[in-house]
Amino acid sequence: MAASLAGKTAIVTGAGSGSLHPLQSRFERDASHRKSNYLPGINLAFARILLSKRCNVLFADLALRPEAKEVVDAHSSASASSGRAVFQETDVREWPQLERMFQTAIKEFGGLDIVCPGAGVYEPPFSSFWHPPSSPLSRDSPTSSRYASIDIDLVHPIRTTQLAIAHFLSRQRSSSPSSTFSIIHISSIAAQVSPLLAPLYNASKHGLSGFVRTLAPLENAEQRIRVTAVAPGVIDTPLWRDHPEKLRLVDEARGEWVSAEEVAEVMCSLVDGREVVEVAEATAGRGDGTAGTRKVKVEGGLILEVSKSRVRKVEQFNDEGPGDAGSMVSNVGIVNEEIFGMLKSGKWGMQ
Repeated sequence: MAASLAGKTAIVTGAGSGSLHPLQSRFERDASHRKSNYLPGINLAFARILLSKRCNVLFADLALRPEAKEVVDAHSSASASSGRAVFQETDVREWPQLERMFQTAIKEFGGLDIVCPGAGVYEPPFSSFWHPPSSPLSRDSPTSSRYASIDIDLVHPIRTTQLAIAHFLSRQRSSSPSSTFSIIHISSIAAQVSPLLAPLYNASKHGLSGFVRTLAPLENAEQRIRVTAVAPGVIDTPLWRDHPEKLRLVDEARGEWVSAEEVAEVMCSLVDGREVVEVAEATAGRGDGTAGTRKVKVEGGLILEVSKSRVRKVEQFNDEGPGDAGSMVSNVGIVNEEIFGMLKSGKWGMQ
Protein backbone atom coordinates (compact mmCIF):
# COMPACT_ATOMS: atom_id res chain seq x y z
CA MET A 1 0.00 0.00 0.00
CA ALA A 2 1.26 3.47 -0.84
CA ALA A 3 2.20 5.62 2.13
CA SER A 4 0.86 9.16 2.28
CA LEU A 5 3.51 11.85 1.84
CA ALA A 6 1.35 14.55 3.45
CA GLY A 7 3.09 16.16 6.41
CA LYS A 8 6.45 14.57 5.64
CA THR A 9 9.65 16.47 4.87
CA ALA A 10 12.30 15.96 2.19
CA ILE A 11 15.72 17.34 1.33
CA VAL A 12 16.43 17.48 -2.40
CA THR A 13 19.89 18.59 -3.49
CA GLY A 14 20.08 20.10 -6.96
CA ALA A 15 16.43 21.18 -6.76
CA GLY A 16 17.44 24.69 -7.81
CA SER A 17 17.36 22.97 -11.22
CA GLY A 18 21.07 22.38 -11.40
CA SER A 19 23.56 23.37 -14.07
CA LEU A 20 25.02 26.13 -11.90
CA HIS A 21 28.41 25.44 -10.36
CA PRO A 22 31.03 27.67 -8.70
CA LEU A 23 33.67 26.38 -11.12
CA GLN A 24 31.69 27.79 -14.04
CA SER A 25 32.53 31.32 -15.07
CA ARG A 26 29.96 34.09 -14.52
CA PHE A 27 29.39 34.17 -18.29
CA GLU A 28 28.73 30.43 -18.39
CA ARG A 29 26.27 30.66 -15.52
CA ASP A 30 24.42 33.64 -16.99
CA ALA A 31 24.22 31.86 -20.35
CA SER A 32 22.82 28.72 -18.75
CA HIS A 33 19.90 30.74 -17.40
CA ARG A 34 19.04 31.93 -20.91
CA LYS A 35 19.46 28.77 -22.97
CA SER A 36 17.16 26.29 -21.30
CA ASN A 37 14.09 28.53 -21.28
CA TYR A 38 13.44 27.50 -17.69
CA LEU A 39 13.36 23.79 -18.44
CA PRO A 40 13.09 21.88 -15.12
CA GLY A 41 15.69 19.37 -14.01
CA ILE A 42 14.84 16.01 -12.46
CA ASN A 43 15.29 17.26 -8.90
CA LEU A 44 13.03 20.26 -9.39
CA ALA A 45 10.39 18.07 -11.02
CA PHE A 46 10.62 15.68 -8.04
CA ALA A 47 10.35 18.55 -5.55
CA ARG A 48 7.26 19.84 -7.34
CA ILE A 49 5.53 16.48 -7.06
CA LEU A 50 6.39 16.17 -3.38
CA LEU A 51 5.00 19.64 -2.69
CA SER A 52 1.81 18.78 -4.56
CA LYS A 53 1.40 15.81 -2.21
CA ARG A 54 1.70 18.15 0.80
CA CYS A 55 5.27 17.11 1.56
CA ASN A 56 7.61 19.88 2.75
CA VAL A 57 10.82 20.29 0.74
CA LEU A 58 14.19 21.85 1.49
CA PHE A 59 15.76 22.97 -1.81
CA ALA A 60 19.54 22.59 -1.37
CA ASP A 61 21.53 24.07 -4.23
CA LEU A 62 24.03 26.79 -5.11
CA ALA A 63 21.24 29.06 -6.28
CA LEU A 64 17.67 29.02 -7.53
CA ARG A 65 17.11 29.33 -11.24
CA PRO A 66 13.99 31.38 -12.11
CA GLU A 67 11.79 28.30 -12.52
CA ALA A 68 12.86 26.97 -9.10
CA LYS A 69 12.54 30.35 -7.37
CA GLU A 70 8.98 30.57 -8.66
CA VAL A 71 8.17 27.22 -7.02
CA VAL A 72 9.81 28.13 -3.70
CA ASP A 73 8.11 31.52 -3.60
CA ALA A 74 4.73 29.92 -4.37
CA HIS A 75 5.17 27.48 -1.48
CA SER A 76 6.68 29.76 1.15
CA SER A 77 3.88 28.74 3.48
CA ALA A 78 2.03 25.45 3.79
CA SER A 79 -1.56 25.16 2.60
CA ALA A 80 -4.30 22.58 2.56
CA SER A 81 -3.20 21.51 -0.92
CA SER A 82 0.58 21.65 -0.77
CA GLY A 83 3.67 21.47 1.39
CA ARG A 84 6.09 24.26 2.27
CA ALA A 85 9.38 24.96 0.48
CA VAL A 86 12.58 26.45 1.90
CA PHE A 87 15.83 27.21 0.08
CA GLN A 88 19.25 26.56 1.63
CA GLU A 89 22.31 27.65 -0.34
CA THR A 90 24.50 24.55 -0.55
CA ASP A 91 27.71 23.58 -2.31
CA VAL A 92 27.42 19.80 -2.18
CA ARG A 93 31.20 19.38 -2.38
CA GLU A 94 31.52 20.89 1.10
CA TRP A 95 30.64 18.51 3.93
CA PRO A 96 29.92 21.27 6.49
CA GLN A 97 27.33 22.66 4.08
CA LEU A 98 25.72 19.23 3.77
CA GLU A 99 25.47 19.12 7.57
CA ARG A 100 24.00 22.63 7.57
CA MET A 101 21.18 21.66 5.19
CA PHE A 102 20.11 18.95 7.65
CA GLN A 103 20.23 21.45 10.50
CA THR A 104 18.11 23.89 8.50
CA ALA A 105 15.54 21.21 7.64
CA ILE A 106 15.25 20.19 11.29
CA LYS A 107 14.91 23.83 12.37
CA GLU A 108 12.28 24.62 9.73
CA PHE A 109 10.27 21.39 9.74
CA GLY A 110 11.19 19.48 12.88
CA GLY A 111 12.69 16.45 11.15
CA LEU A 112 13.14 14.54 7.92
CA ASP A 113 11.59 11.52 6.23
CA ILE A 114 13.00 11.63 2.68
CA VAL A 115 16.44 12.54 1.35
CA CYS A 116 17.38 12.84 -2.31
CA PRO A 117 21.04 13.69 -2.96
CA GLY A 118 20.27 14.39 -6.60
CA ALA A 119 22.67 17.19 -7.57
CA GLY A 120 25.00 16.09 -10.36
CA VAL A 121 27.11 17.08 -13.35
CA TYR A 122 27.82 15.21 -16.58
CA GLU A 123 31.59 15.20 -17.17
CA PRO A 124 31.84 19.00 -17.50
CA PRO A 125 34.99 20.39 -19.16
CA PHE A 126 35.98 22.00 -15.85
CA SER A 127 36.31 18.55 -14.26
CA SER A 128 36.71 15.89 -16.94
CA PHE A 129 39.00 12.91 -17.37
CA TRP A 130 39.82 14.12 -20.88
CA HIS A 131 40.77 17.58 -19.59
CA PRO A 132 43.30 16.75 -16.85
CA PRO A 133 44.23 19.20 -14.10
CA SER A 134 46.37 22.08 -15.46
CA SER A 135 44.90 21.70 -18.97
CA PRO A 136 43.23 24.85 -20.36
CA LEU A 137 39.61 23.84 -19.74
CA SER A 138 40.09 22.11 -16.38
CA ARG A 139 39.57 23.88 -13.09
CA ASP A 140 40.62 20.88 -11.03
CA SER A 141 43.80 21.84 -9.24
CA PRO A 142 46.70 19.38 -9.61
CA THR A 143 47.48 19.99 -5.93
CA SER A 144 43.94 19.40 -4.60
CA SER A 145 44.08 15.61 -4.99
CA ARG A 146 40.47 15.44 -6.12
CA TYR A 147 38.08 15.79 -9.05
CA ALA A 148 35.14 18.15 -8.53
CA SER A 149 32.88 15.98 -10.70
CA ILE A 150 33.47 12.91 -8.51
CA ASP A 151 32.93 14.98 -5.38
CA ILE A 152 29.56 16.07 -6.78
CA ASP A 153 28.40 12.83 -8.43
CA LEU A 154 29.64 10.22 -5.95
CA VAL A 155 31.13 11.61 -2.73
CA HIS A 156 28.23 13.98 -2.04
CA PRO A 157 25.55 11.24 -2.33
CA ILE A 158 27.58 8.95 -0.05
CA ARG A 159 28.16 11.59 2.62
CA THR A 160 24.55 12.78 2.43
CA THR A 161 23.38 9.20 2.90
CA GLN A 162 25.53 8.89 6.03
CA LEU A 163 23.97 12.03 7.46
CA ALA A 164 20.48 10.87 6.50
CA ILE A 165 20.89 7.48 8.15
CA ALA A 166 22.18 9.11 11.35
CA HIS A 167 19.17 11.42 11.43
CA PHE A 168 16.68 8.66 10.68
CA LEU A 169 18.09 6.48 13.46
CA SER A 170 17.66 9.37 15.90
CA ARG A 171 13.98 9.65 14.91
CA GLN A 172 13.03 5.99 15.13
CA ARG A 173 11.80 6.02 18.71
CA SER A 174 9.42 8.91 18.05
CA SER A 175 8.15 7.63 14.68
CA SER A 176 5.46 5.10 13.90
CA PRO A 177 6.73 1.48 13.73
CA SER A 178 5.00 1.18 10.36
CA SER A 179 6.75 4.20 8.81
CA THR A 180 9.73 3.88 6.46
CA PHE A 181 12.37 6.49 5.87
CA SER A 182 13.55 6.88 2.29
CA ILE A 183 16.80 7.78 0.52
CA ILE A 184 16.39 8.06 -3.25
CA HIS A 185 19.44 8.37 -5.51
CA ILE A 186 19.78 9.32 -9.17
CA SER A 187 22.06 6.86 -10.92
CA SER A 188 22.11 6.51 -14.72
CA ILE A 189 22.12 4.09 -17.61
CA ALA A 190 25.83 5.05 -17.62
CA ALA A 191 26.15 2.56 -14.76
CA GLN A 192 25.57 -0.14 -17.40
CA VAL A 193 26.65 1.41 -20.70
CA SER A 194 29.97 3.26 -20.39
CA PRO A 195 30.80 5.60 -23.29
CA LEU A 196 34.40 6.72 -23.72
CA LEU A 197 33.43 10.38 -23.50
CA ALA A 198 32.58 10.38 -19.75
CA PRO A 199 34.91 8.17 -17.66
CA LEU A 200 34.49 10.09 -14.39
CA TYR A 201 30.70 10.21 -14.73
CA ASN A 202 30.55 6.51 -15.62
CA ALA A 203 32.74 5.57 -12.67
CA SER A 204 30.61 7.67 -10.33
CA LYS A 205 27.33 6.12 -11.50
CA HIS A 206 28.75 2.57 -11.36
CA GLY A 207 29.85 3.32 -7.81
CA LEU A 208 26.51 4.85 -6.88
CA SER A 209 24.49 1.87 -8.13
CA GLY A 210 26.74 -0.48 -6.18
CA PHE A 211 26.37 1.72 -3.12
CA VAL A 212 22.56 1.57 -3.33
CA ARG A 213 22.58 -2.22 -3.60
CA THR A 214 24.95 -2.46 -0.63
CA LEU A 215 22.48 -0.65 1.62
CA ALA A 216 19.46 -2.79 0.67
CA PRO A 217 19.43 -4.65 4.04
CA LEU A 218 18.66 -1.40 5.92
CA GLU A 219 14.99 -1.81 5.06
CA ASN A 220 14.23 -4.15 7.93
CA ALA A 221 11.93 -4.11 10.94
CA GLU A 222 14.48 -2.28 13.09
CA GLN A 223 16.09 0.35 10.83
CA ARG A 224 13.20 0.87 8.35
CA ILE A 225 15.40 2.82 5.92
CA ARG A 226 14.76 2.21 2.21
CA VAL A 227 17.62 3.12 -0.16
CA THR A 228 16.72 3.00 -3.87
CA ALA A 229 17.66 4.67 -7.16
CA VAL A 230 16.45 5.58 -10.60
CA ALA A 231 18.68 5.13 -13.64
CA PRO A 232 17.46 7.63 -16.25
CA GLY A 233 18.39 7.67 -19.90
CA VAL A 234 18.68 10.88 -21.93
CA ILE A 235 16.56 13.38 -20.02
CA ASP A 236 15.42 16.68 -21.46
CA THR A 237 16.90 18.92 -18.75
CA PRO A 238 19.35 21.83 -18.42
CA LEU A 239 22.11 19.24 -17.92
CA TRP A 240 21.90 18.73 -21.70
CA ARG A 241 20.19 21.83 -23.07
CA ASP A 242 22.58 24.29 -21.44
CA HIS A 243 25.72 22.66 -22.84
CA PRO A 244 26.26 22.62 -26.64
CA GLU A 245 29.21 20.24 -26.31
CA LYS A 246 26.80 17.63 -24.92
CA LEU A 247 23.67 18.52 -26.85
CA ARG A 248 25.39 17.71 -30.16
CA LEU A 249 25.57 14.06 -29.02
CA VAL A 250 21.78 13.78 -29.24
CA ASP A 251 20.26 13.16 -32.66
CA GLU A 252 16.77 14.45 -31.94
CA ALA A 253 15.50 12.97 -35.20
CA ARG A 254 16.53 9.47 -34.05
CA GLY A 255 16.22 9.45 -30.31
CA GLU A 256 13.43 10.47 -27.97
CA TRP A 257 13.97 12.67 -24.96
CA VAL A 258 12.64 11.43 -21.64
CA SER A 259 11.03 14.21 -19.61
CA ALA A 260 12.16 15.11 -16.11
CA GLU A 261 8.58 14.66 -14.94
CA GLU A 262 8.53 11.03 -16.09
CA VAL A 263 11.59 10.28 -13.98
CA ALA A 264 10.23 12.21 -11.02
CA GLU A 265 7.00 10.18 -11.04
CA VAL A 266 9.02 6.96 -10.78
CA MET A 267 11.04 8.46 -7.94
CA CYS A 268 7.83 9.27 -6.11
CA SER A 269 6.74 5.64 -6.47
CA LEU A 270 9.99 4.50 -4.88
CA VAL A 271 9.52 6.90 -1.99
CA ASP A 272 5.88 6.18 -1.17
CA GLY A 273 6.25 2.41 -1.54
CA ARG A 274 3.86 1.82 -4.42
CA GLU A 275 4.28 -1.22 -6.62
CA VAL A 276 5.82 -0.05 -9.88
CA VAL A 277 4.48 -1.36 -13.17
CA GLU A 278 7.49 -2.52 -15.14
CA VAL A 279 6.93 -2.24 -18.88
CA ALA A 280 8.98 -5.10 -20.24
CA GLU A 281 8.33 -4.25 -23.89
CA ALA A 282 6.22 -1.90 -25.93
CA THR A 283 2.57 -2.70 -25.25
CA ALA A 284 1.24 -1.60 -28.61
CA GLY A 285 -0.34 -4.38 -30.61
CA ARG A 286 -2.22 -6.17 -27.87
CA GLY A 287 -4.73 -3.40 -27.27
CA ASP A 288 -5.56 -4.58 -23.74
CA GLY A 289 -2.99 -2.40 -21.98
CA THR A 290 -1.42 -5.38 -20.17
CA ALA A 291 0.93 -6.93 -22.73
CA GLY A 292 4.54 -7.16 -21.62
CA THR A 293 4.03 -5.70 -18.16
CA ARG A 294 4.60 -6.95 -14.65
CA LYS A 295 4.58 -5.41 -11.19
CA VAL A 296 7.81 -4.77 -9.33
CA LYS A 297 7.90 -4.66 -5.54
CA VAL A 298 9.44 -1.51 -4.11
CA GLU A 299 12.20 -2.51 -1.69
CA GLY A 300 15.67 -1.48 -0.60
CA GLY A 301 18.37 -1.79 -3.28
CA LEU A 302 15.89 -1.49 -6.15
CA ILE A 303 17.19 0.41 -9.20
CA LEU A 304 14.69 1.36 -11.91
CA GLU A 305 15.79 2.39 -15.39
CA VAL A 306 13.61 5.07 -16.95
CA SER A 307 13.57 5.35 -20.74
CA LYS A 308 10.98 6.68 -23.14
CA SER A 309 9.05 3.48 -23.64
CA ARG A 310 9.35 1.72 -20.30
CA VAL A 311 10.34 1.55 -16.68
CA ARG A 312 12.58 -1.44 -16.08
CA LYS A 313 14.14 -3.09 -13.05
CA VAL A 314 17.93 -3.20 -13.40
CA GLU A 315 19.04 -6.64 -12.31
CA GLN A 316 22.30 -7.11 -10.44
CA PHE A 317 23.29 -10.13 -12.52
CA ASN A 318 22.64 -11.03 -16.17
CA ASP A 319 20.79 -7.81 -16.87
CA GLU A 320 19.68 -7.31 -20.48
CA GLY A 321 20.92 -3.72 -20.50
CA PRO A 322 19.30 -0.57 -21.84
CA GLY A 323 18.25 -0.35 -25.44
CA ASP A 324 15.01 1.57 -25.74
CA ALA A 325 14.38 5.02 -27.16
CA GLY A 326 15.63 7.69 -24.82
CA SER A 327 18.18 5.44 -23.15
CA MET A 328 21.35 6.35 -25.04
CA VAL A 329 22.81 9.17 -27.12
CA SER A 330 23.21 8.60 -30.86
CA ASN A 331 26.23 10.67 -31.88
CA VAL A 332 28.84 9.43 -29.42
CA GLY A 333 31.23 8.65 -32.29
CA ILE A 334 31.79 12.37 -32.82
CA VAL A 335 33.42 12.80 -29.43
CA ASN A 336 35.32 9.51 -29.67
CA GLU A 337 37.10 10.81 -32.76
CA GLU A 338 37.95 14.04 -30.96
CA ILE A 339 39.38 12.10 -28.02
CA PHE A 340 41.52 9.92 -30.28
CA GLY A 341 42.75 13.10 -31.99
CA MET A 342 43.84 14.58 -28.65
CA LEU A 343 45.68 11.39 -27.74
CA LYS A 344 47.49 11.35 -31.07
CA SER A 345 48.79 14.87 -30.53
CA GLY A 346 51.47 13.58 -28.16
CA LYS A 347 50.76 16.37 -25.67
CA TRP A 348 47.68 15.09 -23.87
CA GLY A 349 48.04 15.08 -20.08
CA MET A 350 51.40 16.85 -20.09
CA GLN A 351 51.72 19.83 -17.76
